[in-house]
Amino acid sequence: MGQTLTRAAQAATLESLRRQFFELGRVPEAGLPAPVMRSWQRCRKNGLDERDMRRVDNATRSEFSMARERNGRLLSHASGVMEHLYEQIRSSGSLVVLSDAQGMILHAIGDPGFVDSASRVALQPGADWSEEHRGTNAVGSALIERSPVEIFGGEHYLQRNSILTCSAAPIFDPCGQMLGVLDISGDHRAYQPHTLGLARVGAGLLERRLFEADHARHILIAFHDRPEGVGGLQEGLLAVSGEGEIMGADRLARALLGIDERPCTSLGGFANLFRTALGTMLDRAARSPEALLELELRNGAVVFARARASMAFHLSRSPLSSPARGTASRAATRARSAAVAAEGRITLEHLATGDAALQLALDRAGKVIGRNIPLLIQGESGVGKELLAQACHNSGPRASGPFVALNCAAIPENLIESELFGYVGGAFTGARREGAVGRIQQAHGGTLFLDEIGDMPLSMQARLLRVLQERRVVPIGASEAIPVDIALVCATHRVLSESVKAGSFREDLYYRVNGLTVYLPPLRERSDIRCIVERLIDEDLDGRAPGSVTVSEEVMHFFERYAWPGNIRQLQNVLRVALALLDDHEDVILSRHLPEEIFSSEAGATEGLPAPVRAPVAIAAHAARTRGRRLKDVQEDTILRVLAEYDGNVSAAARALGIARNTLYRKLGRDF
Repeated sequence: MGQTLTRAAQAATLESLRRQFFELGRVPEAGLPAPVMRSWQRCRKNGLDERDMRRVDNATRSEFSMARERNGRLLSHASGVMEHLYEQIRSSGSLVVLSDAQGMILHAIGDPGFVDSASRVALQPGADWSEEHRGTNAVGSALIERSPVEIFGGEHYLQRNSILTCSAAPIFDPCGQMLGVLDISGDHRAYQPHTLGLARVGAGLLERRLFEADHARHILIAFHDRPEGVGGLQEGLLAVSGEGEIMGADRLARALLGIDERPCTSLGGFANLFRTALGTMLDRAARSPEALLELELRNGAVVFARARASMAFHLSRSPLSSPARGTASRAATRARSAAVAAEGRITLEHLATGDAALQLALDRAGKVIGRNIPLLIQGESGVGKELLAQACHNSGPRASGPFVALNCAAIPENLIESELFGYVGGAFTGARREGAVGRIQQAHGGTLFLDEIGDMPLSMQARLLRVLQERRVVPIGASEAIPVDIALVCATHRVLSESVKAGSFREDLYYRVNGLTVYLPPLRERSDIRCIVERLIDEDLDGRAPGSVTVSEEVMHFFERYAWPGNIRQLQNVLRVALALLDDHEDVILSRHLPEEIFSSEAGATEGLPAPVRAPVAIAAHAARTRGRRLKDVQEDTILRVLAEYDGNVSAAARALGIARNTLYRKLGRDF
């Protein structure tokens, strides 16, 4: 329809076209967009009555739950995109809608006033908006046309839907398989010409998120045939393995490379498409990570590209390894880690650091997100169980809801009941007059994380079991139950099956919380300590740029051999102390910057450690042996011992002792 027409004139023209088609049986020669005309003809062929006012039943609750489970991955990545789109159209009387590949609406957010109007025509979650059931509409027609579609007012086949104006864009995976539709609907009287563009942008963003998640452990190459196109919404994305195999190409990359029709499994190697070698490209990227690189295609054309490695991919360990590529990988990892930390949105992708046992836990946890399956995380204290729970929450369809954590071992037994279930005013002596909302109720619409659930008192276990069975909670002193919708994640350092045998944990509750168990390995068993150290340092830097502080190889080797009884929590504390002890001009963590407690005999043996690490051990041990002696004698004895450790090297001994070389000479009574 021409945009110069007024709304009234447009509506009148549509009414005339409808009379021609529906009353006179003629196909209008002009005036209707081609997709609308094709849809009208399909609907007539399928026997739909344009005046049909019968109610079309929504999916049952179980059918809707199953549809959301099947599309859990789509939902988890779409929620953020939908929130972003809604912010652009807030207060315009509109609704953002996500459907699956069959046209069932999975999720919708919008202005409350229009949500009520939309519900009168069943534009709501659980409704089937395929063309077969709802006639011409943007969601159903986009599924059939496989392209963006806009349906305005009377262009809807069913007369009752003419109150709507809808703009929808299909969502595809890189192989061209339809995943669903992203739609923006509103009152036809408030039509906005930019809405279809917003829907297309949203679908493109969602396809990109899905692609990046699928290739979280590959090198990603963003490119375009124009320099200004790199970094924009029209750039193409390639995923390449460390061996140089192309593992995926998104829709825009396929269009730019002219490989639209080739299946995903036959893209071949990087060298099949480019004359520039992958190793050459990565070396250039390592030297200048932000620079645009020119890549020559096999057909002689040139594209502009920028490479980045995902957080889970370590170029330094790949067959293409070189020191320069390793530097590029760590820089990319640091950049993405810092970005995620700045947003405060730790995800499963962020936790992937290259350790095989950890990756198994992340992969298993990721498969049950959004599927109403309780997750039980097992592991020693300090391994990051709450961090994994938070990442599962942020990676799923409940990410916009609350994440509520409760440590069952840290709350006194007489308080845990009120903390969990809440209470009404005056329920017991000392209760607040206004009452309190319990943690379970606070987690409604989000995730409840019960840490150290193995330490929960038996009396509380029975009440928790009832809540999990009925999905209703009764606060202390209340007479009515309150419905709650929560995802449950629990954690414990205990072996719950053994606790069940010992009678300290209910067997029925054990089976209720143990939908899937994942095991987080202790730090001493992990192969990614170097990556963890780099990440923890960058997260604790105060005013310094990421990557500006490093760890000496001697200290790093010590970290990799140390037992870490306190796991990641202990490592983080050690690094915080080391950063605090760095002088302003220092940017390398040495043994003298580490807390002395780490070198105690109880924490780990020191035999075979390098001299820079042995020195503080000798100092700490010697200090314990010299209590009661004069300070001057102790100082001199300590200095002589450290000098012996460093074979008389005064400069090295002074660094180990944390004093200037001149001070060391002075304390020994020598001239310098």
